Amino acid sequence: MKVGKVEIRIADIGQVHEVARNLIATFEKERFFAFFGKMGVGKTTLIKEMCDVLGVVDVVCSPTFAIVNEYSTSSDESVFHFDFYRLKSLAEAYDIGYEEYFYSGCYCFVEWSEKVEELLPERYVRVEMEEQNGMRILKANIIEE
Repeated sequence: MKVGKVEIRIADIGQVHEVARNLIATFEKERFFAFFGKMGVGKTTLIKEMCDVLGVVDVVCSPTFAIVNEYSTSSDESVFHFDFYRLKSLAEAYDIGYEEYFYSGCYCFVEWSEKVEELLPERYVRVEMEEQNGMRILKANIIEE
């Protein structure tokens, strides 16, 4: 079941910080964000800005090879950033102990969520991104099963 819906059009990279701030504010009670979209659509860029809004003090970069990065905020809270692009099987997600991260209560930002869709929590923010004529279209919904 989909609950709520946000659609944002991003025409310029300079808008991304404001979009990140709005997403965090709109879904202020949510901690799990699953990102869907083709390579190069801006998922990592948006996550970097969301981390900035949350006060992450570490360097934010895509965990393509590590699968998960943990960042700390200025208030010493953890933020987890996943990139499942290189995942070959769900067993690899189990091997990293995904449950400990997903159900930690900390912010989790997951790229390439389609690779682990069956492992996603019962409630999360689904963020779909696509590119149309040089503009990024972002759609976000709370998914609750």
